Amino acid sequence: MIPKYNQPQLFETALTHRSALNEKSLPATASNERLEYLGDAVLELATSQFLYHQLPDEPEGVLTAFRSALVKTQTLADLALELGIDQQIIMSKGEVRTGGRTNPSILADTMEAIIGSLYLDQDFPAVVAFLEKNLFPKFKQVQADGSWKDAKSLLQETVQAQGLPTPKYKVIKESGPDHDKEFVIEIRVNHQVRGRGVGKNKQQAQQEAAVQALKQLTGKD
Repeated sequence: MIPKYNQPQLFETALTHRSALNEKSLPATASNERLEYLGDAVLELATSQFLYHQLPDEPEGVLTAFRSALVKTQTLADLALELGIDQQIIMSKGEVRTGGRTNPSILADTMEAIIGSLYLDQDFPAVVAFLEKNLFPKFKQVQADGSWKDAKSLLQETVQAQGLPTPKYKVIKESGPDHDKEFVIEIRVNHQVRGRGVGKNKQQAQQEAAVQALKQLTGKD
């Protein structure tokens, strides 16, 4: 559940996708991109702090891997859907028609913008409390299913164990301006499509695709 804001306008801005600017004759700064930038940094700090205390005996590399799993695009997109944020995003009619409300990248970006707006409205402790209630409980599942490990490496180990050829990754879509790219990557194993991933860079999209392929090949959700 989203906390009640002292400054509701901050929450509205966090929900405003850039596609709505022209349609509503709003200035560039009215979109959620600045809040997303701030929220990304706040989320990283809060998650790093949580993992530092949660895993006192693990090295930096393991903490980084867990953090990546907790703040990756799909995890944040799933959280946005759980909180009903998808139906609250302010976007253009065209964006809605092309599936904007279910676009993982848009959902994740909006989630980061909300975290940024909550930080400005109520400061860091409120963000931590929000994440402890909504995001950090996912840590146990991430720990149990091994998704915190490098998905591409795990996939390579899996296909080798099953006697399958090396996975092949292919960019099937690239969109957005240079400062806000979105990549869709498809992964094939033995000439069969095993997964698709979406990310702000190719590496992130490949990791997402590898997670999907692992689920198919191992039968684990």
